[in-house]
Amino acid sequence: MKWVYLFEEGNKDMRDLLGGKGAGVAEMTRAGLPVPPGFTITTACCNAYYRDDAFPEGMWEQALAALAEIEARTGKRFGDPANPLLVSVRSGAKFSMPGMMDTILNLGINAEVAAGLARLTGDERFALDAHRRFIQMFGRTAKGIGTRQAETAAATGAMADEGAAPDENPFESALDARKRAAGVENDADLTVEDLAKLVEDYRQVYRDALGEDFPEDPRAQLEEAIRAVFRSWMNPRAIAYRKSERIPDDLGTAVNVQSMVFGNMGQDSGTGVAFTRDPITGERKLYGDYLLGAQGEDVVAGIRRTERIDALERDMPRVYAQFEEIAARLEKHYRDVQDLEFTIERGKLWMLQTRAAKRTAEAAINIAVDMVGEGLIEASEAVLRVEPRQVETLLHRRLDPDAEVVEIGRGVPASPGAATGAAVFDADTAEVRGRAGEAVILVRVATDPDDVHGMIAAQGVLTSSGGTASHAALVARMMGKPCVVGADEVEVDLRLRHFTAGGVTVSEGEVFTIDGTTGRILRGAVPTIEPEPSERFLKLLGWADAARRLRVWANADYPRDALKARENGAEGIGLCRTEHMFMEQERLPIVQEMILAPEGDERRRLTFELLPFQRSDFEGILEAMDGLPVVIRLIDPPLHEFLPSYEETLVEVTRLEAGLAAGEATSSGPARPGGEAIPGGADLAAQLAAKRELLAAIGGMREANPMLGLRGCRLGITRPEITEMQVTAIVEAAIAIKRRGGDPHPEIMVPLVGTVAEIRVVRTQLEAVARQVMERAGVEVDYKFGTMIEVPRGALVAGEIAEHTEFFSFGTNDLTQTVFGYSRDDAEGKFLVHYLESGILPDNPFQTIDREGVGRLMRMAVEEGRKARPGLKIGICGEHGGDPRSVEFCHQLGLDYVSCSPFRIPVARLAAAQAAIQEAAASAERDR
Repeated sequence: MKWVYLFEEGNKDMRDLLGGKGAGVAEMTRAGLPVPPGFTITTACCNAYYRDDAFPEGMWEQALAALAEIEARTGKRFGDPANPLLVSVRSGAKFSMPGMMDTILNLGINAEVAAGLARLTGDERFALDAHRRFIQMFGRTAKGIGTRQAETAAATGAMADEGAAPDENPFESALDARKRAAGVENDADLTVEDLAKLVEDYRQVYRDALGEDFPEDPRAQLEEAIRAVFRSWMNPRAIAYRKSERIPDDLGTAVNVQSMVFGNMGQDSGTGVAFTRDPITGERKLYGDYLLGAQGEDVVAGIRRTERIDALERDMPRVYAQFEEIAARLEKHYRDVQDLEFTIERGKLWMLQTRAAKRTAEAAINIAVDMVGEGLIEASEAVLRVEPRQVETLLHRRLDPDAEVVEIGRGVPASPGAATGAAVFDADTAEVRGRAGEAVILVRVATDPDDVHGMIAAQGVLTSSGGTASHAALVARMMGKPCVVGADEVEVDLRLRHFTAGGVTVSEGEVFTIDGTTGRILRGAVPTIEPEPSERFLKLLGWADAARRLRVWANADYPRDALKARENGAEGIGLCRTEHMFMEQERLPIVQEMILAPEGDERRRLTFELLPFQRSDFEGILEAMDGLPVVIRLIDPPLHEFLPSYEETLVEVTRLEAGLAAGEATSSGPARPGGEAIPGGADLAAQLAAKRELLAAIGGMREANPMLGLRGCRLGITRPEITEMQVTAIVEAAIAIKRRGGDPHPEIMVPLVGTVAEIRVVRTQLEAVARQVMERAGVEVDYKFGTMIEVPRGALVAGEIAEHTEFFSFGTNDLTQTVFGYSRDDAEGKFLVHYLESGILPDNPFQTIDREGVGRLMRMAVEEGRKARPGLKIGICGEHGGDPRSVEFCHQLGLDYVSCSPFRIPVARLAAAQAAIQEAAASAERDR
């Protein structure tokens, strides 16, 4: 089994085996670019390591043979003080996971090698700096020394030095102590003597933590480093990231072992990270950060102030010109924006990585559309380049430019959009409070991979250090979360859990706002406004519309929702929930009186008092969607939902009884203890009688399981006056629109049908009502009758139901509840998170359709329904209609439309197009 590939043995098409980083360096090597030689240990080896808890047979021998090849090419020897070879050991999965797994640099160094490096380079400072960096990275990465120890102590008030700011780990504590002793602020200013002492400090940290000396054997270092990188595939931050990005856990990571080049060898050396286009706006220019006299982690860790990449042109014009040419070449080769890592060693440029760049939604759209104009890609590929869920970030509100704001600080805008939330200062708190539904902003000096779970839960991220290529910036852009980094004037105190900026202190729990578009930090909550789609966005959606087969409709209960839906490109309304209209303030008393009225004329009279309200609502929606279908669902929830709470009413009854029990009741009221009457006592008694009557009525309607009780079509069958009034209102509204020259298309949907008898009874009853209304008005309108498929039996007998309906609409929220036997509120609040974290469920079934269970019933209903009624129109109106993976599944099922929130319509349009394009590509591939 071949476990190890030299870089030149791979290529860009081997991402599955070599990971993205390995495939990238392989392709650059084959193209003749300046890449330090190295080799890749495959993802298959990682999976074998997890299976057997050991390196697979032959891997270590292949790695040593590849290492010997690197020695031959570089003329250096691993562990040889006379001419030492040092290597980096880096992770690299198929899909980019920036900062989630581990890297170790300068591997192969020990005391003798460090001395040899100093002699060879004539730079003792460089050798000592490389040595201390390796001890720290190896100790933290391979041995887990110092992750969040001091910060945890700070959070519990257990700081040894109450005046000191908490450090991330004991290595940082040792560094800070050495800088204080030397009287410098930057580690770059430490002298040779200081660095020599720091190396010994680090060795002592290692010894204190593990009770053993630091390993001096380079081969033992390499073996342990490879294991550490493999182990990092399953570290908590990587798992959290994969869960967030829906990356499978079984892919594994490759390990890339590469000869070191050094950016910390003086002012003719440096390192950087750059993008071939601006990953925030998409502008066609080099964008990134670099540092003179530094190694790569100094740039991405955000612990040192970086320079913009164009400053490299000033410092090293020849190197900049070479890098600019390579960047353009790589972008053209890959036909996509590249994220590049490079090092300059004594004036020579070395390329360390190329991969597809993470970018904001705005940049993704702008770049995709521009590349079509440049002839690099086709319109269909541009549609595939933009992630639908990323687009959703463009559809949310942004800061109102007219709002009065108090700016307390400013940093580097790293990921656009506005976020308002309570300040929190560690990832665990952000996760806990975010899961509880609270809007929070994670505030850090700098984030690192251990913060990812908190970033996922937060609305936005603020760091006081770092640049546009820092961990915080990269991950926030990937997640589509607003982010401001490098806010130098912000002083973050992790021990006291507050930050200070502009003379204002914001403590944990206080609300503030960040603007990731401008970098502003604002006091309190700031009003926001609706976003405006750009010309490029509209052009991309136009290409998507030309490619997709699925139509995209909207869920809208009011005319204003329908107008927003149409503005966002809706081609119809797939769900108008009529019960929401009953909750309006002026209607609710009539609704409650109608519910409590005895069966007969009085109840019917009260029901039809609601007719003008309903008719007006339907007119507004039909008018807003003129010429397009509007699916109106008849009343669905149980009637007790419109009544006061039983528990609250019981409390009120008890309170009134206590008031009357304060003394004997008199003609004017109950007596006080001294015999004086309490004014209004008669009124109190009357109130009590009314409340008791209400309590009895509500009690009579209580159900053990309301979700499976008297609701939906069952309610329409047992209390037909309600749905008869609704159908009358729907048809009268359509007639009014038609008389005004409009083109209404109402579609009446009967909910919760599980038997063919139910739909037959309801349709017979309501079609007679619709016919009477039209005959009375002398006007015919186009309307349809259909049903929701939202209980398993409805899906199982869909063929019979289809004979009495003209359309189906899957109500996947209720269908998911009834298929799983989960109460959604209880499941999400009690155990669903645990199920997701422990892998019992791969996804939240209320967010993404469960294809094996719910999806199987849907497929059955589609096939049986269309078999009984060819041409049966079928859609989906649950919340899944705006979820990209669920939209893809609906395309595969052959549905006619998906219906979603008005704000998610562009997301669904793009997802539907991608499903169609990918299906066509797969079909073409099969034909070949």
